[in-house]
Amino acid sequence: MIDDYIRKWIIKADNDFKVAEHELTQPENEMVTDAICFHCQQSVEKLLKAYLASKNIDFGKTHNLEFLLELCKKQDTIFENIYVGDLSFYAVEVRYPDEFYIPSV
Repeated sequence: MIDDYIRKWIIKADNDFKVAEHELTQPENEMVTDAICFHCQQSVEKLLKAYLASKNIDFGKTHNLEFLLELCKKQDTIFENIYVGDLSFYAVEVRYPDEFYIPSV
């Protein structure tokens, strides 16, 4: 049985994934690529946090996927097979005009 708090993390992660997935069905010239990247990052972040919460591991307030992944790896070596690439960049940077960047498809 999944704890209600963890279930909510998973629901939010799934919703972020659905937004990105939906946006990817649009014609290429209509895709909002910064939003796709942001929601992909958010989905991964929330899934890692759900796992850590299930293990009662404190992860603080962070969007750093590499940090979260390292915490997960300490709990289970299966996480060694996960690569988050540069997704952490899309947590904050693409959301504000100060660091204006529109990813290509």
